[in-house]
Amino acid sequence: MLFKNQYYYFIAGLPDFTFDSMKLPFTVEEFVDMLEEELKPADLRLIRKYFLKHDNYNLLHLLENKDAVINLAGNLPREVLLEVISKVKEDIPVKEKGVPPYFEDFIRRWLSEEIHQEGARVWEDLLSSLYMDYGIEVKNSLMSGWFELNLNIGNIMTAIFARKYDLMVAKYIVGHNTIAKLIRENSNARDFGISQELDYFDILQRISEESDIYDRERKIDKFKWDWLEENTVFDYFNIEYIFAYLCKLQILERWVKLNAEEGEKVFRDLINSLKNETKLPDNF
Repeated sequence: MLFKNQYYYFIAGLPDFTFDSMKLPFTVEEFVDMLEEELKPADLRLIRKYFLKHDNYNLLHLLENKDAVINLAGNLPREVLLEVISKVKEDIPVKEKGVPPYFEDFIRRWLSEEIHQEGARVWEDLLSSLYMDYGIEVKNSLMSGWFELNLNIGNIMTAIFARKYDLMVAKYIVGHNTIAKLIRENSNARDFGISQELDYFDILQRISEESDIYDRERKIDKFKWDWLEENTVFDYFNIEYIFAYLCKLQILERWVKLNAEEGEKVFRDLINSLKNETKLPDNF
């Protein structure tokens, strides 16, 4: 059995909170700073892989404009990202520490200009797809499962609403796991061919019927929270407990910052943005 690092004193000192808590014990940024000090190198590298989503944002914006403002929450500094872009342009192997292999693939596709005419959303979806595929392969079952859960939820909700408004379902599905492939292949089936594969498909389908966007998003996050709880029942002082704590802290931080009125505005803005991209009906 593989030995895992244990963090008895650190975890014992972490404050408790629940999904319905009204205040944060500390911000996600503050917690990550704590992890930088407390975690063993291998566990810290694992957490940094999770935060590559910020580096995805930075890479995309630097490809568009080398002087773009970047998200400082990313792992890789501007100089490293620009160096990686430069090396791919010159066909030099990328060996910079901490750079995921899918970055090189993405940059090559960007430079080929094959799909630039499709718009920014296509590039964001491609990068998200590569990131999710990479995350699912992470050598930690909880983190890998968390990536896959979020990929599945995103794809299922996207498929349901895309079909509802007569959009091409396959066009909006990201990733290449079994569920993503089944949805693309069975876009006309009532359950997209996945109800036998996923025991939570019916739960997500019921959530999708929630007419209030704010409530729907909150139910999705509660489902994710419960998944984290169920999958760390026997984790007490290890990196899995810490990762689950981090993910729950992210969920809580999202909702503490929003009251119902502000949340509705945020999600309406999101939907309006989607309408502009896909020309959805006004009643979406």
